[in-house]
Amino acid sequence: MPCDKNCPIEHTVNLIGHKWKVLILRNLFNQGTQRFNELSKGIDGISQKMLTQQLRQLEKDGIIQRTVYPEVPPRVEYDLTVLGQSLKPILEAMNVWGMEHLKQSGIGE
Repeated sequence: MPCDKNCPIEHTVNLIGHKWKVLILRNLFNQGTQRFNELSKGIDGISQKMLTQQLRQLEKDGIIQRTVYPEVPPRVEYDLTVLGQSLKPILEAMNVWGMEHLKQSGIGE
């Protein structure tokens, strides 16, 4: 996989390579649309500040969308965009690889 200065692998890693981003994506793929507190509860160890930062970055990059409903109190939901949905094969491949590695290492037994 030769790459020049515009390496697509590097670009992808820059977009989703952070540990928390991948777990946010996992939860949105598995659970669908979620509110902030649902995402927070579904990701062990993430702080509210880190979750906010990562959600903002994913939104800025066009991977998730943030919908604010004009209610009192305001309701905010996060969901994958079409671009975000296109990452599904990558996360599925990571899941398959991870399951195989866990099996081979004896951790998944």
